Order: sequence, then C-alpha cells, then structure tokens
Amino acid sequence: MTPTLQASLVAQLQAQRASLLDQVRQQRGGDLGRAEAAVMARQETDDGWPCADAQHDLAVALEERELAELGDIGAALARVADGSYGSCTDCGTDIPEARLRAAPTALRCIGCQSRHETARGGTHAALA
Repeated sequence: MTPTLQASLVAQLQAQRASLLDQVRQQRGGDLGRAEAAVMARQETDDGWPCADAQHDLAVALEERELAELGDIGAALARVADGSYGSCTDCGTDIPEARLRAAPTALRCIGCQSRHETARGGTHAALA
C-alpha cells in the first residue's frame, strides 16, 4: 500500500469516527447520558409511554451499532499503527484498494470474508 493511499484511508477513517461520535452525541441529546435522554424523550412525546419506549429502544439499537462501528474504526487505526492494515487477517494477502475505499475497516479480502460468512451461516454484506 502506498503512503498516499494509506493517508487517504486514515483520513476517511478519522472522518467516519468524527461523524459517528457526533451522531451518538445528538442521539443522546448533546452531553446527556442515555438515561437522561430517555426521560426527556418520554416527557416530550404526545404519543404516550409505549411510543416513547419504542423510540428509545430504536435509539439504543442505533447507538449500539454506531459504537460497534467506532470499535471497528479504532481497530483499523490500530492496524495502521502496527503495520498490518490492508492485509487480510485470514490469508495475509493485500486487500484490494477498491474494497478498502468502500469499507476502510475491512479485515478480510472478499474471498475470505465470503468463507467467514458462510461458516457463520450469515448472509451479511462482505464489509467486515
């Protein structure tokens, strides 16, 4: 991987991280914690507690997904730091540039990712 490509991908990872952190802050109502934001959402809704609870559950699920993405970004930046970024964790081959641009947190080449998902019984997109 060229230094220019790596710098571009690191910038992409850092931008994604900043965006996700901002989304998490907004979902929490700024600097409020999860509990405080839930109470405020319940107080502000005219649809009653069931609707507020459903909205809260959705917000928690979204936040958990975003926090998992933040973990993936941190792991990718750690791989940059240790020199293993861009190499498939299963077979060691270089992950193609197009895949890294589309999914900069990718751990595996497409072939290994497909085998990984088949072994897990999943049909998820080959992005991890």
